[in-house]
Amino acid sequence: MKDGLSGFQILLLAGYALGMVGGQMLFKLAALRLPAEAGGAARLASLVQNGWFVAAVLLYGVLSVFWVWVLTFTPLSRAYPFVALAFAVTPLVAALAFSEPLSLRLVLGILVIAGGLVLVAG
Repeated sequence: MKDGLSGFQILLLAGYALGMVGGQMLFKLAALRLPAEAGGAARLASLVQNGWFVAAVLLYGVLSVFWVWVLTFTPLSRAYPFVALAFAVTPLVAALAFSEPLSLRLVLGILVIAGGLVLVAG
């Protein structure tokens, strides 16, 4: 096996990471709809009835099956760093979707992650 990943593998891995970003956005939407004043049992009951939460769990289930399939032809040591792409993209999407703050330090960290992925993919 050659050292680098194919374009197809990179596309699949990036798609996986973006799916994880989508799941995190669904979890955030679920969290925003939880009753803050309710006790633990009531919050749990509310959570399992929350459509955003159910969608996130279903998405993560599909992504788990997808991940196993990708690992049938991609070394884990080369694939797993792409999970970091979700760590880089999630704060950017959260800033756009939920007006969450982006600090210079966070942006610099995202750039470091992106640089590492370029090294891994190459």
